Amino acid sequence: MVANAALVLDAGVDVIERLRQVREPLAVIRTDGGAAFAESGSFDPAALVAYVPGLAPESLGDRGLCADYGIRYACLSGSMANGIASSALAIAMGKAGMLGFFGTGGVPMAEVKKALDEIQAALGVDGPYGFNLLNNPTDPAHEEALIDLYIERGVRLAEASAYLRVTAPLVRYRLHGIHRGPDGQVVTPNRLIAKVSRAELATHFFAPAPDRVLKQLVEKGVLTAEQTVMAKEVPVAQDLTAEADSGGHTDNRPALLLVGSLTQLARQLQAEHRFKMPLRVGLGGGVATPASVAAAFTLGASYVMLGSVTQACVESGTSDVVRRLLAQAKTTDVAMAPSAALFEIGGQVQVLKRGTMFAMRANKLNDLYRSCASLEEIPEADRKMLEEKLFRASLETVWEQTRSFFAERDPKQLEKAERDPKVKMSLVFRAYLGQSSRWALRGDDDRQDDYQIWCGPAMGAFNEWVAGSFLEAVENRSAAVVALNLMHGAAMVMRLQSLRMQGVDCGMGLECVVPLDAEGLGR
Repeated sequence: MVANAALVLDAGVDVIERLRQVREPLAVIRTDGGAAFAESGSFDPAALVAYVPGLAPESLGDRGLCADYGIRYACLSGSMANGIASSALAIAMGKAGMLGFFGTGGVPMAEVKKALDEIQAALGVDGPYGFNLLNNPTDPAHEEALIDLYIERGVRLAEASAYLRVTAPLVRYRLHGIHRGPDGQVVTPNRLIAKVSRAELATHFFAPAPDRVLKQLVEKGVLTAEQTVMAKEVPVAQDLTAEADSGGHTDNRPALLLVGSLTQLARQLQAEHRFKMPLRVGLGGGVATPASVAAAFTLGASYVMLGSVTQACVESGTSDVVRRLLAQAKTTDVAMAPSAALFEIGGQVQVLKRGTMFAMRANKLNDLYRSCASLEEIPEADRKMLEEKLFRASLETVWEQTRSFFAERDPKQLEKAERDPKVKMSLVFRAYLGQSSRWALRGDDDRQDDYQIWCGPAMGAFNEWVAGSFLEAVENRSAAVVALNLMHGAAMVMRLQSLRMQGVDCGMGLECVVPLDAEGLGR
C-alpha cells in the first residue's frame, strides 16, 4: 500500500508571507489544483486538510519561568567571562523582554561594580538581569567577595558556571533571606541557574543543600537552625542549563541527548524530593539557528541560552576584530584547549581556531606540563619556542612578572610555588592562557595569533543561516534582533513541520526561514 502523496500549496499564493505571520492561524483546504490557504471561518469544514494555530514566539518554552524572571521570551544570554557578556548586552536583552547575564569571570571587582551600577540604572534593581559566579578553585576569596556584593546590592539571580560540586558560597547566596511566606511556603529571594553537562552534577543541584554545607553556614552564623529546616524544601538550583557542545568550558555533549536525559532526571528528582516548585532544564550550546531552537523546545527545554552568537553581537564586550573572526567561522573552525582556571586538573575550553594559533600553542603548554616536572626540565628547543613565540620574553622574566601578580592577588599561590616547581610551571603557563583572552578582548594587533576566543560550532551554523541576509554584516548583529529572529524563526519552523505532518507540502523547506529586521519582527 502506497502512502498518499502530500498536497502541494498553490504556488501563486505568498506562502512565505503567510508562514511568517506566526501569530495567525493557518487553515489549508483541498482545491481542484491541490491545496490553498483559506481565510479563518470562510471555508467549508469538509474541505479542511490541515490546521495550524497561531504560535507566538513568546509562547515557546516555560511560561512559569518567564513569570518568575519577569521576561517575555524564554531566551537567555549566558555569562561569557572577562565581561564579554557585557553590561550593554545584558541591558539589550532585558529591554527586549529577555534575560542576559553579565560575565564576571576574570573581571576586577571595581569593573563588576560599575557594570552593576549600569545594569540596575537601566533595568531597575529587580531586573531582568543576572550576574555570573564562575568557579575558580585557585581564587575562592573572589567568589566570596562577589557574593557579598550581590547580597548587598540585591542581585537576585546568579548563573553558576564550571562548578564541579555544590560549594558553601553558592549555598550562602542561594539561601540568603530564606523564610516562610504568609501561606507557609518557603520563599527564597535569591535564585541560581547552574550550567551542567553531566547527570551526576545535576543531581546535586536538583537537590537540597548538603547537610555538611548547612552545618558550616550555621557554625559561621550565616544561617539559623530554623532556616536549615526550610532549606530542605528547596533545591540548590531550580533551573539547570544543559551545557552541550558550547564555547568555553564544555564536555562537548550532544544536545539532543543531553536535554532529554536531564529533563527526565528533573522529573525523577522532583518526585523524590517532593519539591513544590518545578525543576526546569534549558539548553545552552548548539543553539544558533531557528531549527536548533525549535528542536530544543520540542525536546522539552524550558528555555534556550545563547552564547557564541551573542559574543559576535555589537553589544558584547569583545573587540571588533574578534567579532569579524567569529563572523567568518565555519562549524568545523573550533578546537579544544586548556583552561586557565582549571589548568592543573586538565580542564578544557572550546575555542575558535580560524585566524589564531592559540589552540595549538596552548595544547603544547599542556603537553609540556604533563611531561616535565619543572621549567628547568623543558627541552631546549621547546624552551626557545616558548620564549620567542608565546611569551616573547625569557621564562625567568615571565616568572618574575607572574610572581609580582600573585604577590598582590593571591600570595598563597607563591608559597605553593616555592615548595613545588610543578606549581611554579603551572603559574607561568597560566600567565599565557590568561593573557591570551585579554589580547583578544582588546584586539591587540600584534597578538592575533595568540587570541583565545571562546566559541562553539553553533557560531558556524549561525553564519551559514544568515549568509546573504542583513545579519551577515557584523555591524547589524544587535543582540535583541538576533535573539528575536531565533525565537520567531523557531515558531515558523514548528508551523512548517506541523503542516508537513498533516500532509501539506509548502513547496519549500527551511530556506524560507530568513532573518527579519526589527520592522519585520514587529509585524
